[in-house]
Amino acid sequence: MNITTKAFGAFDIRGIYPETINEEIAYRIGRYLPLLFGMKNIVVGYDIRLSSAGLADALIKGITESGGNVRAAGLIGTEMIYFAVSKYGFDGGVMVTASHNPKEYNGMKFVKRNSRPISETSGLKELAAAILNEPPEKASNIGKITKLDMMKDYISHILSYIDVSRLKPYKVVVNIGNGAAGKVVEELSKHLPFEIIPIFKEPDGNFPNGVPNPLKKENRAGTIEAVQKYKADAGVAWDGDFDRCFMFDENGGFIEGYYMVGFLAEAFLKKEKGATIIHDPRLTWNTIETVKRLGGTPVTVKSGHAFIKDKMRELDAVYGGELSSHHYFRDFFYCDSGMIPWLLVLSLMSEMNLPLSKLMEEKQKAFPASGEISRRVDNADKIIEAVKEKYGKYGKVSEIDGVSVDFPDWRFNLRKSGTEPEIRLNVESRGNKKLMEEKTEELLKYMV
Repeated sequence: MNITTKAFGAFDIRGIYPETINEEIAYRIGRYLPLLFGMKNIVVGYDIRLSSAGLADALIKGITESGGNVRAAGLIGTEMIYFAVSKYGFDGGVMVTASHNPKEYNGMKFVKRNSRPISETSGLKELAAAILNEPPEKASNIGKITKLDMMKDYISHILSYIDVSRLKPYKVVVNIGNGAAGKVVEELSKHLPFEIIPIFKEPDGNFPNGVPNPLKKENRAGTIEAVQKYKADAGVAWDGDFDRCFMFDENGGFIEGYYMVGFLAEAFLKKEKGATIIHDPRLTWNTIETVKRLGGTPVTVKSGHAFIKDKMRELDAVYGGELSSHHYFRDFFYCDSGMIPWLLVLSLMSEMNLPLSKLMEEKQKAFPASGEISRRVDNADKIIEAVKEKYGKYGKVSEIDGVSVDFPDWRFNLRKSGTEPEIRLNVESRGNKKLMEEKTEELLKYMV
């Protein structure tokens, strides 16, 4: 099989199977993980992609032949790797997943002790260089493989974020997206008063109902239709490895992750006065103004889980959120979870006794946003430079992540994706939807 490092990115590995990610690469990664990072006990899990179980087997073989012990968690979500490593004190963990990428992709996410991410600045480059070499001799003592069932402990931890006794008996559509979230939702529902209506619940790496990535508009129809059909109080959808969740209101309206960041930040700040909130630079005004109004400290950090997590640990931030619907929690080991946010939202709906559309209405009107618009391009750097030259003369420029330019009544961010060959645009305004739409169309002309 082809040995290449093309799938190694800034935060993880993602490539097309079997061209740039395959069993031989997975085996070599397994051989070098214990050697490079001093890992003796490693938990391994995988998602529902057709190649995931085979890649996990090859990875496990490599780890054990280098003397590492493996706790095999089987089919799980990415956040369960974070949970297991921190909860049980493992030396590291690997999740075989390509998250929301198209079905021909696969990959891996890595963490060290205490669920600290392994990224290009903390060992991923060294791992990439190592696998180009033939593995050394097998260890004299082959490592052991034992199964790990964390479900009971994990469910208990997730439920600790809410007071179940105060929840209202909402009707909730849950779109599993043929991903890995089904079993967890089933177990959670045993403890909740909700009427859960699951759709696309069978795990299927062929993704017969489309790739589970509700960030893209074309992937929202199933949830919207189900919410409207069943007259549900809310809808929830996940990506394949459920480390992101997406909310829909009682009308089937999609709630942009941007507004959810401000909403959850507000909830945490009411409980912990003066806390630090981390957010990404794509859309910012609602988050910054909400946090400052409540006496908190907003901190803008480059998009990407490794950057967010590092800054959260550094500042002991209570919560961090990204427009992409990654939500990070101090009490979840500074990691992101797709299961905690929807429970928090329904808990807040119960507490405030208001429908989700009403809870979001004011934020959406105050800061209308374009939603993230992605384009596949070959000249991303040139586009960003041209946009910066054009607009940077007149506005306040920030280059924390791509280029952001702020004007008094509107702003935008244009950046390269960290995981796909795409360029991504976000535009917002101060209460002027028409202006936001005009500026969005204006900027899209550059993205060709």
